[in-house]
Amino acid sequence: MSHKIILDTDPGIDDAMAIFFAFQSPDIDVLGLTTVYGNVPVEMAAQNALTLCEMAGVDIPVCKGVGMPWVGPQSTYAHFVHGDDGFGNVCPEPSKRALDPRSSAQFIVDMARQHPGEITVVAIGPLGNLALALRLEPELPKLLKGVSIMGGAAFVPGNVTPVAEANIWNDAYAAEIVFAADWNLTMFGLDVTMTLPFEPAFLEGLRDNNAKLGGFVHDAAQFYMDFYSQNREERVCFFHDAMPIAHLVDPSLFEIVRGHARVSTDPLNIGQTTVAPENTTASPHWLEAQQIDVAVKVDKERLTKLYLDTY
Repeated sequence: MSHKIILDTDPGIDDAMAIFFAFQSPDIDVLGLTTVYGNVPVEMAAQNALTLCEMAGVDIPVCKGVGMPWVGPQSTYAHFVHGDDGFGNVCPEPSKRALDPRSSAQFIVDMARQHPGEITVVAIGPLGNLALALRLEPELPKLLKGVSIMGGAAFVPGNVTPVAEANIWNDAYAAEIVFAADWNLTMFGLDVTMTLPFEPAFLEGLRDNNAKLGGFVHDAAQFYMDFYSQNREERVCFFHDAMPIAHLVDPSLFEIVRGHARVSTDPLNIGQTTVAPENTTASPHWLEAQQIDVAVKVDKERLTKLYLDTY
């Protein structure tokens, strides 16, 4: 069965790897790319998404979305992780394709109304577009099949602060809205994404299997690998963003824990995702919180094989 998805993204090197994985998977039907600020400014994110579509020969809508947090100042972006162009300073020729005129949030709402109960939004950047889509259509949780996000850190430390992961920290107030909505939400946070480091041989495998798309990821990820290899003996990087897509393709790859979740907007702990697993608390404050599914383990060998085989 093919899964209809909207990829909400801020490309981004690991976004590029995930987008190409989705495009090439026979089990995934990408209806469109909605873009958001995060790794890069939203204008660059939208342009990068168009460029990735053109590289892959995929003609789908690409929309520009939220360009700053729900509350607070504009982000400083992650050029030190992804390069000045978001692609490790590889600087591919920008696509001349046009953006869809709709906002990212409006596109999500339109597609959900057009395909009720069929679409999973896979959000691999900050969550401002989803929060705004909820404001445009309060019935959105009933119209979507589900929401899968790459973000958060339920039972492990954060990567921006001691408690917060980057995508949630970048727009914590939007994340609070998204986590509180009554939909089927599955979180792929640092609990699982940081357990699978990828070495140079994996990138070489992507390149060998697909000279164009895998080759681009290989080249772009050298900068990304430089960042992750600081203070490590081994040369590695982490492809966080493809995991929610892999779960749609093969849920048996992951171990999932269900629990009540909240996102902190307290200044000291802003962006912290706290999860109380089922039957671990009697606190009314926590029992009132929405329940989500949290990925906590992954079959590393099978997931790596899935990525390589799909490319």
